[in-house]
Amino acid sequence: MKKIICTLLFCSMLLMTACSGTAQKETVPALSETEALAEMQTESEIISAEVQKNLFDGYVSNTVISTGSNYMTDAKNGVTFRTYFPVEEAGTLEYQFYFSNTVDSTWERGRYSYAGKSGGAYQIIRARVWTASSPDTDDDSAPVEITFDGSPEKSVAPDEVFHSDAVTIDVPEGKYLVWEWTLDGEDIPCIRMTELAYSYILKEDGALEYNMDVPAPQLIGTKREVRKKIACFGDSITQGAETTAYEQNFWVAELSEHLGSDYAVWNIGCGYARASDAVLCGNWLERAKSADIVTLAFGTNDLAVGQYGQRTSSSADEIENWLKMLIQELQKADCQVILFNLPPFDFDEATEAVRTEVNSKIPAIAEETGCAFFDWAVLLENPDNSSESLYGGHPDDEGCRIIAEALLEQFGEIFEK
Repeated sequence: MKKIICTLLFCSMLLMTACSGTAQKETVPALSETEALAEMQTESEIISAEVQKNLFDGYVSNTVISTGSNYMTDAKNGVTFRTYFPVEEAGTLEYQFYFSNTVDSTWERGRYSYAGKSGGAYQIIRARVWTASSPDTDDDSAPVEITFDGSPEKSVAPDEVFHSDAVTIDVPEGKYLVWEWTLDGEDIPCIRMTELAYSYILKEDGALEYNMDVPAPQLIGTKREVRKKIACFGDSITQGAETTAYEQNFWVAELSEHLGSDYAVWNIGCGYARASDAVLCGNWLERAKSADIVTLAFGTNDLAVGQYGQRTSSSADEIENWLKMLIQELQKADCQVILFNLPPFDFDEATEAVRTEVNSKIPAIAEETGCAFFDWAVLLENPDNSSESLYGGHPDDEGCRIIAEALLEQFGEIFEK
């Protein structure tokens, strides 16, 4: 079974290098080592080993839409959220939905939400699922009610990890799994998801209002046998930003389509995420550890905005150390890691120099740690100027197709073993 919490030794190391403060709105001085360690231990106690074991040992992701959390939303006096998830395997399957009431990664500089921030106490008033061809059709199936320990309602505590009861759902080929729930509370972890999935707030008059801040299960889990579980762990380029709206043309979706439903591809990419978020020993990293193969693609936001609590870009040495820590933790959980370098992002000259320095280190990191190395920078850069992105800083549909095809060509044996 995968490890449930980071070792105390690793977290102690991390405190000296990557832990940030816990400001509510503006940056404050970092916690002392003792305070931060106590906070980590408290969070670790909340993460139920039985919850993780029951879910991750039997259920795998069934959507390529990212289900991490990088922001917070409010649902004062009750708000109904509806999201349409494409599925990786259609048909009749047993589903279970998994939740973590903690923010996974930092948004922008972390003024309003940051990695490890506790979600607020909130109430699940009702949750249900059904299937539909799109928000604009009238071929919806009858809703299936979701319960939690037999109850349709649930009170959720800060940092609580929990899952729903199992339900059987038939999702016909070409249809979406529609997730709808009504919540009451504040500071509910969500993912900022611009036109990657149809997502709405249901108004009192029954109208659907587009909603960018999407609270959703962290795992749309199905009980099915697969050859490999693959977690795609990274930032907005992994999440799929700026590809064609609602078309699932980002590289993680392309990878899943090529591999087919014999594989479970779990997108846990979060916009604005950075390596310094991922090394905080949180539930986000634990979810990655449940996979057989992990694609690891961080560094762009470490350069663009820096570590939470800092006002400067992270250095090449810091990024190198964080990547090594992540690889170490993933390998200790028996994950096979594919390490990506930093793609071109049209940085200024000074930042581009740091990106070049980091990329010069990454092949050696891969060799030292024994993980695989994927050079997507060379695929995405302008051949005449390596600092310029050929397909956009967030690769467009064509760039994502090239990424997925190159991944499969280079690592086909790893996926197929």
